[in-house]
Amino acid sequence: MQKLQFTEPIYTYQIDFVGHVNNIIYVQWLENARVKLIEAMDLSILDLSVKEDILPIITETTIQYKKPFFLNNKVQVEVWVSELFNVSANFKFRFLNEKGDVCSTAQQKVLFIDKATQRPSRKIIKFKENFERYLIQE
Repeated sequence: MQKLQFTEPIYTYQIDFVGHVNNIIYVQWLENARVKLIEAMDLSILDLSVKEDILPIITETTIQYKKPFFLNNKVQVEVWVSELFNVSANFKFRFLNEKGDVCSTAQQKVLFIDKATQRPSRKIIKFKENFERYLIQE
């Protein structure tokens, strides 16, 4: 269907001693992207938690670093749902520089659990259409 795209700033405190963006910053960018994507689906992490008793739990994160980002770069983030299941979803990410070069790719597996039982929950199926708007199966 479609990808969510936005720009992520680079701050001086994100630069490591080698002069490029520290690897841990990518994990923060993944979190930002995932939250923005869920909001673009007309959902809210808070509402899912409080009103629906659904908690998204990251079960796996994989990042491939291809080219470094530096302080003067602009980071274009792309995020989408690559797979959707009854109790989980897989998200994919791409980080591009201002030239359009892919500097990093990433994947995350997200399990949706019931807040009370802490067990996988099929309640997320209620929002299947929201997720399908950003589903791109490769």
